[in-house]
Amino acid sequence: MDIPRLHDWPTTPAEAIELQRQLASRVDVSTPLRSFELVAGCDIAYHTEQPFLFAAVALLRASDLAVVEVRTVTDSVTFPYVPGLLSFREVPPLLKAIGELSRAPDVVMLDGQGIAHPRRFGLACHLGLWLGRPCHGCAKSWLVGEYSDPGPAAGEISPLTTGGEQVGVVLRSAGGAKPVFVSPGHRIDIASATAVVRATLSGYRHPAPTREAHLASNKLRAAGEASGAWAPDPGPNP
Repeated sequence: MDIPRLHDWPTTPAEAIELQRQLASRVDVSTPLRSFELVAGCDIAYHTEQPFLFAAVALLRASDLAVVEVRTVTDSVTFPYVPGLLSFREVPPLLKAIGELSRAPDVVMLDGQGIAHPRRFGLACHLGLWLGRPCHGCAKSWLVGEYSDPGPAAGEISPLTTGGEQVGVVLRSAGGAKPVFVSPGHRIDIASATAVVRATLSGYRHPAPTREAHLASNKLRAAGEASGAWAPDPGPNP
């Protein structure tokens, strides 16, 4: 995939917050996703002792949840951990991995937030703007908003709201499992993001696309930590 450059990468949290505020107005979370077949799931694992990360993108067919392609990248951590600024750590390596896909996804799902974010600019918003493709978050962790627990059956939802505005849904991804937090990132609305997650439920807490990416990133981390070696891409960030 060819990915046009959106911006230079800031080096400080203050610069990153200012960039989030500038880019948030460009996010589109009102467009329905009319159809989809290829769904990309993204996940990143971190080295337990060293400042390295292991990014994975898994491309699946929505019709049968078959894995079409998996791409992985091992890279340095180049931005500090700051709540609300996860995208500045994770978007650059994810762009490298997505750029290696031989087929473009119809929609991208991340273990992270979309507009359910203090500045309405979570990981899925940032990656969606870079890709110019529908992108949404399906996070295991709550960040902002008020909600009631959804019903116990897989696929049941309750609204996630902040300041009286709905920013996503809380969705039971598997019976007996804790719910996940679904919010649109870019070029997709809440109903469509919910439909993609429901269509790719796997019987586990992760939907199938992010589950496959999670397995791939953790496999890469285990191999890297066991060998004591890693090989980051020496090129510049996308």
